[in-house]
Amino acid sequence: MAAPNKVTAPALLDLTIDNITPNTVKINSQSSDRRLTYLMERLVTHVHDFARETRISTDEWMAGLNFLVQCGQISSDVRHEFILLSDILGLSLLVDNINHPKPPNTTEGSVLGPFHTHDAPTLENGANMASDPKGEPLVCICTVQDTYGKPVEGVKIDIWETDSSGHYDVQHSDRNEPTERCVMVSDAKGEFWFKCILPVSYPIPHDGPVGKLLGKLGRHPWRPAHLHFMMEKKGWDHLITALYMRGDPYETSDAVFGVKKSLIVEPQKIDSATAKEYGVPEGSWVLKHDFVLTTDQETDNLRDQLALEAMKKQGLNLKLVDHLPVPDLD
Repeated sequence: MAAPNKVTAPALLDLTIDNITPNTVKINSQSSDRRLTYLMERLVTHVHDFARETRISTDEWMAGLNFLVQCGQISSDVRHEFILLSDILGLSLLVDNINHPKPPNTTEGSVLGPFHTHDAPTLENGANMASDPKGEPLVCICTVQDTYGKPVEGVKIDIWETDSSGHYDVQHSDRNEPTERCVMVSDAKGEFWFKCILPVSYPIPHDGPVGKLLGKLGRHPWRPAHLHFMMEKKGWDHLITALYMRGDPYETSDAVFGVKKSLIVEPQKIDSATAKEYGVPEGSWVLKHDFVLTTDQETDNLRDQLALEAMKKQGLNLKLVDHLPVPDLD
């Protein structure tokens, strides 16, 4: 840290409601990181405008700060309350849509949620990732393709879901190993298939500050039944998505805004021939789905195009550096 007599900074005097914002922006604009400077400028501007517009009270301001403290206090290695907060505000889906735009007829993204882990076992095609005997058996038969319909081999696929009680394994205090989750790799035909249980509706954790906020807003905490998927391979756009079961009572009111029409699927009762082919009991459910990935280049091009269109529409004098907007000072 520089000695006091060597510090150079803009003079800040006689700060008022009207001039605190440009002064704060000015003193935050000394970094050589243009993206950071721009982010802080917009954050400060919008937060200050929010305070002025709402004439926020000191009590409300303190309540907001304490709410954030409580989110941090309840978070742990297996529970991320801030992700949950981002989810119920629609911010998680917004950020994913901005960063991972999808060309037509490709698989859309959805929310990650707070319960993905990094300890899922890697299983071979046809393995059973479920350990819950109370769940209804489901076999998922999937492919991974590119935008030209060609198979994509070697995609790492994280898959996870709740048990039949609507709880993820990490929500059980006696968890000894990962269950209802696995990692698979698409084969030369772009195929992967696995056995699990039919997903069920469940409430997001609502015993903490985010749950209390939902209650104050008159909102329910429920999510429609779904299976999570995360797909990654070098050179391909990272896909976080989920498949939602058609007809679920929360299909149109997901607490975290994750449902998109293209991601709604409808499992069927398996026929005898398919049951025999995949070695599952007759009466099981079967879900067939084709995932379509985009390359990093396709996504970068579309992201840049949409960013430039959005900036032009807003009348902003910005340019893209590493695909991110910064003020155009040239």
